[in-house]
Amino acid sequence: MTAADSKRYQDNLRDELNGAALYTALAEAESDPVRKDLFLQLAQSESKHAEFWRDKLNAAGVRQPAFVPDFRTRLLGRLAQRFGPRFVLPTIAAAEFSDRNKYAGQQDAHALSAEERGHAAIVQAVAGQPGQGGLAGADIARAEPWHRGASGNNLRAAVLGASDGLVSNFCLIMGIAGAGTPGKVILLTGLAGLLAGACSMALGEWLSVTNARELAQAQIGKEAEELEQTPQAEQHELALIFQAKGLPKDEAQRVAQTLMQDKKSALDTLAREELGIDPAELGGNPWSAAGTSFALFTAGAIFPVLPFVWLKDYLAVAASIGLSALALAAVGVLTSLFNGRSPAFSAARQTVFGCLAAAVTYGIGRLLGVSLS
Repeated sequence: MTAADSKRYQDNLRDELNGAALYTALAEAESDPVRKDLFLQLAQSESKHAEFWRDKLNAAGVRQPAFVPDFRTRLLGRLAQRFGPRFVLPTIAAAEFSDRNKYAGQQDAHALSAEERGHAAIVQAVAGQPGQGGLAGADIARAEPWHRGASGNNLRAAVLGASDGLVSNFCLIMGIAGAGTPGKVILLTGLAGLLAGACSMALGEWLSVTNARELAQAQIGKEAEELEQTPQAEQHELALIFQAKGLPKDEAQRVAQTLMQDKKSALDTLAREELGIDPAELGGNPWSAAGTSFALFTAGAIFPVLPFVWLKDYLAVAASIGLSALALAAVGVLTSLFNGRSPAFSAARQTVFGCLAAAVTYGIGRLLGVSLS
């Protein structure tokens, strides 16, 4: 075994063990028995893949240290336990889809390659995010021009919402600090920027969700009209959806015909499978979304302001920079969950670019302060 092979085997082993640990955590957090069983099966499959690479390393006499799940696996597992598997599934589905061909170029892993692609398809189906290729409800829906599709990622939105508040208020405070503004004025400006930004984000989120709900209602209404006007075409769409989920053609047609006997159930199924809309939620509650957006923006924007509550002059500015840099690093670590980079790289990049933006605004504030003086 070459050194390159040894490293590749060890990397593959760690990936599979992390995958098994993550799906086990999802199964523990899942209340639905069908989905729980699916996650357990995926965990068992990842464990089998891990054994494949462990056997190769053992055959070469390469000893492996005790396995400890990496940071990403532990954090996603804890988030699933706290908020439920649906909160993290879009992130996991995106990662699985990105890695679906990771074994395609490894001659000794062709037997695993097809299974990895299957895992990606399964997780995408569970997460409600169909990937490229293959027939799915969203593919059928695109044949009708009035359909619009959208998918969300709560974890990504939460991280980016806090990041917006942090970076925007950090830059605002550094800009006015550069102009030589007194500490009390900086504090007042920072709090005003926090409230203005949070209110703006909340209003934007409220409008977004409200418009999404209205669009969803219009789409469901259009689908209800088509059920009445062209029932055979809608029955055919239902049959295609069930075929896409793996039912044989005859069975799919039989199920679609049975379902069409109850128009309410047929409409519910078409809304969920074809439009990607849950009729019970219609995109969520706009007031809840607005409150969440307000809280997330505030959570990020408060860090640059806090030092000016207790400190003064340059000491407050230095403390604001230090606290904001730590918060930027924390945001960077969280973004590593869905950008494919290491936590250290993501933290460093987020900190460097955030501080660079603040330095630019500080310099501009300095120039404007001297000019106005």
